Amino acid sequence: MAPQRILLNTALDLSLAALALPAALWLANPGVWPPPGWWAGGLAGALLAFLAAALPLRLPQQYWRYASLPDLLPVCGAALIAAALFWAGLLATGAWHPANLAFPLLHAGVTAALLGAARLFGRLRSAHRAGPHSDLPAQPVLLAGGADSADLFIRALIAQRAPGYRVEGILAPRTRQRGRRILGVPILGAVDEAGPVLDLLRAENRLPALLVLADPTLAGDKLESLLDAADRHGVPVRRAPRPTTLDPATTRAPNSRRLDLRPVSIEDLLDRPQIPLDREGMARLIQGRRVLVTGAGGTIGGELARQVAALGPSMLTLLDHGEFALYGIDLELSEHHPNVPRRAVLADVRDETRLRRLMEEIRPELVFHAAALKHVPMVENDPLEGLLTNAFGTRVIADAARANGCRAMVFISTDKAVNPTSVMGASKRLAEMYCQALDVASRHQGDGMRCVTVRFGNVLGSTGSVVPLFTRQLERGGPLTVTHPDMRRYFMTVREAVGLVLQASVIGAEDRSDQPPELRDGGIFVLDMGKPVKIVDLARRMVRLAGLRPDEDVEIRFTGLRPGEKLFEELFHGQEPPRPTGFPGLLVATPRTADAALVGRAIDEIASASRGGQGRLALHSLARMVPEFEHAPNTPAADRA
Repeated sequence: MAPQRILLNTALDLSLAALALPAALWLANPGVWPPPGWWAGGLAGALLAFLAAALPLRLPQQYWRYASLPDLLPVCGAALIAAALFWAGLLATGAWHPANLAFPLLHAGVTAALLGAARLFGRLRSAHRAGPHSDLPAQPVLLAGGADSADLFIRALIAQRAPGYRVEGILAPRTRQRGRRILGVPILGAVDEAGPVLDLLRAENRLPALLVLADPTLAGDKLESLLDAADRHGVPVRRAPRPTTLDPATTRAPNSRRLDLRPVSIEDLLDRPQIPLDREGMARLIQGRRVLVTGAGGTIGGELARQVAALGPSMLTLLDHGEFALYGIDLELSEHHPNVPRRAVLADVRDETRLRRLMEEIRPELVFHAAALKHVPMVENDPLEGLLTNAFGTRVIADAARANGCRAMVFISTDKAVNPTSVMGASKRLAEMYCQALDVASRHQGDGMRCVTVRFGNVLGSTGSVVPLFTRQLERGGPLTVTHPDMRRYFMTVREAVGLVLQASVIGAEDRSDQPPELRDGGIFVLDMGKPVKIVDLARRMVRLAGLRPDEDVEIRFTGLRPGEKLFEELFHGQEPPRPTGFPGLLVATPRTADAALVGRAIDEIASASRGGQGRLALHSLARMVPEFEHAPNTPAADRA
């Protein structure tokens, strides 16, 4: 605060303290006043006592326009101390003093009342001063959230000169709060009662223009039912800014006119609980070590690079065969983690000679292998490319890393490797088998590189997933294309998936007393993906979140299963039942393993056939190694087999 403002506040407070003295004297003894000669010394003593109390409590530094209840505590404290000091001075000097012994309390009360009233007036006077005036009427909104969230949102609106929204009512977390008021706004019911409340408001012709989610924790099934109720009445739903941006003090910028509400994201509906992760263990694993991330330009590889960089490796090598994708993640890390030594390498994981030279040069201690061809129909169209990248490429990375003393390799697999019906899924299962076999050999020998395999389903927003596709289709006005009304998939956010991958790496990369016993025999980590989601429900929800009506404003069109697709994905094969790990969010699949040399020879044979364009031979060899592989009929790859 500027010095001149502090001086002005001090002068105002002293003026109020001077007014408090005669008021307190009159209340103590109405009609009885001190002798005329007393006033000069009495006022001087009262003001000195006030300064002695107010300055240590920093009253002059208070912002009156932002005054709140916590600011009243030093005001009351200063008033009490000043009154006590003044009374003690009167007694010590033997000067005239009121006969009423309650005078010190009356003096303190009047002083506190005047100081508090002045600050309250300053607060009220500054209300609605932020931003330019507007002739646009405020939109009526219904607020959903707890008392604290609602209070903060309404206060932020009050701070606006021309609020864009007018809160008509509140939906609270609990039914028993109905009938109460927050800053004059009534609580109309509970969040679970959104339907009846909206019915009543429609009957009274008071239906809100928006339903605003003020509580950032409102997600999952509760949010789903709230969206359904709002959708029945055609009321759009928006989410309020985060609480820190709702502080009224932050809404007084000269150009701020209204709060910016944002759409509800599809991630909010997953309601994935926050899983506690061993961050210290991750730091011990990665900090100060040389780390290689393959497929670093992809969704999973990019997020792995971000989270690994945040843990302080001594060198982070980013590998990808796509120039633009690699440039993007390298640029991002240069901005957010400029102190982390890193190197961007353009390379193909199938180039065995190049990868061996690279591994000899960088000698990584940890490898996260996320590079893969993952789009099922694309791999069906070019199955040999999928086999070379997913199976042979994984062997190249694993062998080169092991030959150069790598401590652990983490292989990112997929739920499509379970009972695969596509070449992509079967190629990933073959890669799983090789990594499992290497890990079993390493653990039984007591040395060598550990291979940690992590299997999970879809991540929201990943390359080729339905969410970006639906977003693009919505931007064009539809239709949204769904392959089959019964298709279901597992989903989780990319940040959560990668966090659990790092958690699995901590557990699997070293011998621990709390390690699942299945890992010693080649067990695979499987992320707990929750319940599968119907793709058509996801499409309808995205249409509603855009403020539109499915099948009316935007068509949902079924196009039929694509080559190699299944209606339902699985996380576990029938012969590898899941086992708990003792770590939230992680399960382990009971192992099905083979000899590493046998699997390696099979991969080499498949790679040789693939490079020679012998598709039938390559696919027959794949089916021999992955007997549960039942190729979906009427696919390009199946027709060639």
